[in-house]
Amino acid sequence: MRGLTVLSTGPLASFQDLGRPGYAHLGVPRSGAADRGGLTLANRLVGNRESAVAVETTLGGWSARATGFVVIAVTGAVAEVTLDGRGVGSHAALGVHPGQVIAVGPPRAGCRNYLAVRGGFAAPHALGSASTDTLSGLGPPPLRVGDHVAVADDRAPWPPTTFAPGPPPTAREHELEARPGPRLSDLTDPSALGRIRWTVNAASNRIGVRLDAPTGAAPTLRPGLDEQPSEGVPLGAVQVPPSGQPVLFLADHPVTGGYPVAAVLTAAAVDRAAQLVAGDVVRLRLR
Repeated sequence: MRGLTVLSTGPLASFQDLGRPGYAHLGVPRSGAADRGGLTLANRLVGNRESAVAVETTLGGWSARATGFVVIAVTGAVAEVTLDGRGVGSHAALGVHPGQVIAVGPPRAGCRNYLAVRGGFAAPHALGSASTDTLSGLGPPPLRVGDHVAVADDRAPWPPTTFAPGPPPTAREHELEARPGPRLSDLTDPSALGRIRWTVNAASNRIGVRLDAPTGAAPTLRPGLDEQPSEGVPLGAVQVPPSGQPVLFLADHPVTGGYPVAAVLTAAAVDRAAQLVAGDVVRLRLR
């Protein structure tokens, strides 16, 4: 069957599409690609619908052997992509012949890549999506060595171009735009959220990016607001627990929470947050 046989997975590789919106009232996150722009670009480059199923890799280390001729594109983080060990670049459509091995190396900047195949991947769906949700467990399990990922053959016409500029050089300090959230006033000093130079904590994942403040600089909550009744939590929410160390919620975030949502990232900032790695410095720019 035409597709790819997984040879290595890296820390985490999973099927992702644009997720399963509309089920938050049932406690189901939208999930889907953490960097939605990376997913949709990969699909456009091979002539797929933007919502077609692709593979999301985390911190590289992913490789697969082609079974039949396939056309792929790799987007997302700045990483070396090789075909039979030879560098072939990224952000462009590429033909892979039967038996050839495509590999995505550890990113030099960022952490997630998206590999789309012309025709999209065939994967089991749950609630209308093939996305692997690491919080609720919905969707197919993460990819494993030996898995065969078949092509679905749901192809659209070829796009006007099959390549795109790669991501610009990425500094270790990132500015993320956000809007004031409904509970910004719950902080004793609301301006601290945008003033502090936050550092990305290693305990970050598809659920959220954890931020650390310099010692003694973390914002505090007004007395009596450590716990509140649970409220809806949107994608991109900047939630501030009693520790004062915010969490930037990504694709697999919980749909409710009891800690204040002090800000909400813009859609573009959510994609950028999905590429943050431990040690990166973050400034939140509230508009």
